[in-house]
Amino acid sequence: MWSTQAIGKLPSVLKIPISLKDTRIVYVEYNMVYISLTSHLWRVLPRQLSLENPMKKTLIATALAFSAAFSAQAADIVDTAVAAGNFSTLATALKAAGLVDTLKGKGPFTVFAPTDAAFAKIPKADLDALLKDKAKLTAVLTYHVVAGKVLAADVKPGKVKTVQGSELTVSTKGGVMVDGAHVTATDIMADNGVIHVIDSVIMPR
Repeated sequence: MWSTQAIGKLPSVLKIPISLKDTRIVYVEYNMVYISLTSHLWRVLPRQLSLENPMKKTLIATALAFSAAFSAQAADIVDTAVAAGNFSTLATALKAAGLVDTLKGKGPFTVFAPTDAAFAKIPKADLDALLKDKAKLTAVLTYHVVAGKVLAADVKPGKVKTVQGSELTVSTKGGVMVDGAHVTATDIMADNGVIHVIDSVIMPR
């Protein structure tokens, strides 16, 4: 299970002293450093980079770009996913299924969000067919959503009921998995819930 801690409490991790308005390093997860932009967590820098590495300038430029992209107010789950840049297919699917307004609603929701790379694992013909089948697409997408706000620290192995109605299986042995998908990032906060990133699209049984 990943833990989210203040950077100052981590004794042996990369600490990069940058000073940007409304921006701070929040935590390190394995080999990646996360930076917080208001209430959002973003994976931006490999941990192995040292302070002397010339890529530090890239880090600062990236952080500034993200800072300019977000307002001080938290965004909903849909806007957060769209702004992240690697959930384009998910955003397209949500629109096709008519679920955008639902996930912009009050919630709270917990979304296990497949990346574009996760959707790319599905053969193109199958994905195209899925995007055209609204009923099936809705079932698949709502299978990725759990009612309530479930943070990484709250996750326990076992069955979890989804908004679709079926139960998905969460396992924590050798890393957190949801059905057959690995959870690759956790606790991306939105004002109506939380996103956990997964590396595969999961299908209801």
